[in-house]
Amino acid sequence: MKEVITIKEKQFELFIEQEVIEQGIKRVAEQMNSELAGKNPIFLAVLNGAFMFAGELMKEVSIASEITFVRLASYHGTATTNRVQEVLGLNESIKGRSVVIVEDIVDSGNTMVSLLKELEKHEPEEIKIATLLFKPAALKQKLHLDYIALEIPNDFIVGYGLDYDGYGRNLKDIYKVK
Repeated sequence: MKEVITIKEKQFELFIEQEVIEQGIKRVAEQMNSELAGKNPIFLAVLNGAFMFAGELMKEVSIASEITFVRLASYHGTATTNRVQEVLGLNESIKGRSVVIVEDIVDSGNTMVSLLKELEKHEPEEIKIATLLFKPAALKQKLHLDYIALEIPNDFIVGYGLDYDGYGRNLKDIYKVK
């Protein structure tokens, strides 16, 4: 029987173990080390969800690079609100730079499309997208993802940085709603 946990009133069952997540992250980092060598990229980790992915990813990225953290809001509860507020915390210049957005999950793609529009105003040389998790079945936007650690079905998940109303981000494995 799969491990089941309760967060607030919902039950979640073990879905992806930490070892599998970290293998996906290592694979993505190797791809980045190869493709971004000599480009001095700046990684933009999207808070709050991407903090664990960003931390593990940066341990594996061996090329010269910077990381900074930005914030935006699009979720409330389990449903996406389809609105993104401005990008907060981008204090570094990204003009003429290779930018890698580090996101915890891409599902509808609405958040990413809004974020790309905002970042393009700052005239980067290129923008690449790295996501820990991708839900192809949920995608509503035309979007190219450069680095995908894991593809998952369209389940509501929690753990490894992802939350349910603020809880569960600290779990080392990923759980899906039962």
